[in-house]
Amino acid sequence: MRFDIITLFPDFFTSPLSSGLLGRALSKEIATVNLVNPRDFTADKHHRVDDEPYGGGVGMLLKPEPIFAAVESVPVLPNREVILLTPQGQTMHQKMFQDLGNYEQIVMVCGHYEGVDDRVLNLVTREVSLGDFVLTCGEIPALTLLNGVIRLLPGTVGKEESLKLESFEAGLLDYPQYTRPAEFRGMQVPEVLLSGNHQAIAQWRKRQQQERTRDRRPDLWKAWLEQQQSEKFEKG
Repeated sequence: MRFDIITLFPDFFTSPLSSGLLGRALSKEIATVNLVNPRDFTADKHHRVDDEPYGGGVGMLLKPEPIFAAVESVPVLPNREVILLTPQGQTMHQKMFQDLGNYEQIVMVCGHYEGVDDRVLNLVTREVSLGDFVLTCGEIPALTLLNGVIRLLPGTVGKEESLKLESFEAGLLDYPQYTRPAEFRGMQVPEVLLSGNHQAIAQWRKRQQQERTRDRRPDLWKAWLEQQQSEKFEKG
């Protein structure tokens, strides 16, 4: 899978792309990442990529010419998405990462300053946000999306079965987990996990997932209940 990242700060990605899970996936050629700097497509001696907005206002906007040129400089694979990282986009979620993993190519445009010239939207197929807040740059959500998609690609995670048991995969948060020692500073591991009774453990974990989601994420809990009702109705 190919990722092309349009970024004013390619060095931002140096360490993340060379270490940990992403580093291993790239070294195994599960995915490739190409960094493109819009400054390389400017004609003036100062390599200017921003300008004042028409009509006045605070801050600067990214100009359309360098971004268009940067995006058009990368190869076009048959099945691709061009994503603008912007607070106005759809909030990232696990289903989105799963969907994006089906593409051959993802091009990401990292916003800066007060945003981008609105004509850039003619380039993109999807607008994506990390959440309802403002960051200093689009590289942070771009790295999040990159990590979220690549870790789901076959061969990235050692035990792919573990991906099916994670938070959000079933619409619920993960259950509590423990390791040795069984007792630490008076805090005990739940007895059921030491019992060896796999059926009881599975039931306990499922119950914990439901309780955690209900208490910590009422929005997810509501969506999960609605999904359960829908599936029950479809089965008759």
